[in-house]
Amino acid sequence: MKIETVEQQVRYAETDRMQVVHHANYLLWFEIGRTQLLASAGYAYHELEASGTRFPVIEYGCRLIGSADYGDRVRIDTYISQLRSRTVEFAYEVFNGDKRIATGMTKHIAADLNQKPRRMDAALLDALRVYVAVSTEPQNR
Repeated sequence: MKIETVEQQVRYAETDRMQVVHHANYLLWFEIGRTQLLASAGYAYHELEASGTRFPVIEYGCRLIGSADYGDRVRIDTYISQLRSRTVEFAYEVFNGDKRIATGMTKHIAADLNQKPRRMDAALLDALRVYVAVSTEPQNR
């Protein structure tokens, strides 16, 4: 399994009055990790959309374990926990230094430009398989 890693400095706008990262920003960080993984796999998101595939979110979750403050540098590790012909589930771990402060997931369905579900192209599936943490299910779904 390959893990995509991105570092992000905590900006003031991402914090609350106590200068602690507001919980809503973890989903934004997940998007940063996910789009970087796709780009590293050879599928920059804007190019993916231009080719006719979108990945709307159909489920998400986040578990906060610790925190980060203004000025901290966090690391977002992203990989794929489930890959099927029509859906992909990304998993995320966020670290502040060596301490894991959050885990999360987003599940997406492949859709055409009219938001109709579709199968992912074989080349895209192949490119994403290197990021899968668990075995994929059969492609006939």
